[in-house]
Amino acid sequence: MTNERVCIYAKDVSILLGKSYKQGVRLLRTIKDAYGKDTKQYITLEEFSEYTGITIEIIREHCLKR
Repeated sequence: MTNERVCIYAKDVSILLGKSYKQGVRLLRTIKDAYGKDTKQYITLEEFSEYTGITIEIIREHCLKR
């Protein structure tokens, strides 16, 4: 069984996009609003990928292999 993450966090967004942590938080908040999610719910890699247009493979390569 693999322990592969399915959620993305603000730190991952900041690393991936080269933005500050606070801008990563803002982007995730915007995505949550777009998908009608509550503030305590998580954003999945698929939702982030769909919203930004970045493929999941690139996201995993740059953020999840740390």
